[in-house]
Amino acid sequence: MISRDEIRGTYDIIRPYIRRTPVVQLDLADLDPAAGELPDVTLKLEQLQCAGSFKARGAFANLLLRNVPPAGVVAASGGNHGVAVAYAAHRRGVPARIFVPTVSAPAKMERIRQLGAELVVTGDRYADALAAAQAWVQSSGAMSVHAFDQRETLLGQGTLGLELTGQADRLDTVLVPVGGGGLIGGIAAWFAGSDPKTRVIGVEPDGAPTLTRARAEGRPADAPAEGVAADALAPRRVGELVFPITQAHVEDVVLVGDAAILAAQRALWQAARIAAEPAASVGIAALLTGAYKPAPGERVAVVISGANMAPGQLER
Repeated sequence: MISRDEIRGTYDIIRPYIRRTPVVQLDLADLDPAAGELPDVTLKLEQLQCAGSFKARGAFANLLLRNVPPAGVVAASGGNHGVAVAYAAHRRGVPARIFVPTVSAPAKMERIRQLGAELVVTGDRYADALAAAQAWVQSSGAMSVHAFDQRETLLGQGTLGLELTGQADRLDTVLVPVGGGGLIGGIAAWFAGSDPKTRVIGVEPDGAPTLTRARAEGRPADAPAEGVAADALAPRRVGELVFPITQAHVEDVVLVGDAAILAAQRALWQAARIAAEPAASVGIAALLTGAYKPAPGERVAVVISGANMAPGQLER
């Protein structure tokens, strides 16, 4: 487990390198007037983070809390983590090699190249890129920066929860996108010490139910890795470090379909001019579809986790 004090200490170290992303209040009726009675929500706009997603927090935590060898760093990624590690390595003057699967968005791959990292495209899914990255670690001596199953990654992602606590009035619930679980693990570890209690709810695409499958099996287990958010939320299984944190501190996980995710992405852009990639839109999809139904008066926050996609996606 990780503690609030450790997350605070990590925040002090990475703060000069990351942005304190803003929050905004949003009337959900603006997104879908036909959806009926919906609450106002607080959005944590992490798509405005350095490198376009929350992943920069964990990337900098790794590079600043660990001893980086001369061979530099290596990461496997569906896209956002790779962009973040490439960005952090660029800022720190460290060599980086990023392995991504063919499913990664072209915009993310191009950004990795622009940041000066060596990009290797291999395999169809995140698990393939991870295997290749692990082989490179063994042959090169580079330091692996895991996308979610690394203590420093969890500490970095937990700083989002710390920031949110200081930006929003007392929250009852936070909706968090789930892929490998680094973000929800870090946020859940932070809010585990909240008083009064803030509930953490995971939201997954139904084509990539990694945490849902793990909770059903009682352990991390392989799940499908499909759908419109597969480049960001489909690592096949949650992390071994992540799972016990989520078991202890995540109250529930809900699923949303591809059509609902894309509708939420369009609504965020068309009604609020908030750019979000599909993976970042799952929390809004859960509210608009009723996959998560807040109680009357419940104060809800939603993490908008990233926006690394081609601009044309917003007008589909």
